[in-house]
Amino acid sequence: MPFEEKRTWILGGAAVVSYAIYLVVVLTRARPDGLARVGYIAPLLWAVGASILVSIVATIAVSIAARDGDRKDQRDREIDRMGSLVGNAFVVLGAVGALILTMADAERFWIANAIYLGFTLSAVVGSTAKVIAYRRGYWPW
Repeated sequence: MPFEEKRTWILGGAAVVSYAIYLVVVLTRARPDGLARVGYIAPLLWAVGASILVSIVATIAVSIAARDGDRKDQRDREIDRMGSLVGNAFVVLGAVGALILTMADAERFWIANAIYLGFTLSAVVGSTAKVIAYRRGYWPW
């Protein structure tokens, strides 16, 4: 498995795990008062920070363990570009959702979570597209 594919698995996995933990924490805190009143800021910051930290540490560990180094060829660059374009669509959708929620005077909880969901979907869908391209091949038409 090429280094870039390993890195893609790390980034996608970290996004899924951190978001799942965030959801569990927020949903368990929301029982008595409802979702809009839950203290979400600290768990959100911890989830994002932990995801970034785990991704960095795991990428460094994989890089150290890699025998072939972290060389990128043209195929890796094209797959990364395609996956980033696919993932960026979800960042835009999250931002548009947050904009609509803002115009509707929604609570900050919903706006922040729309943005965070957009970032998470971007990482997961982009990583999935990259892994599929690595496994099944990539033809830039």
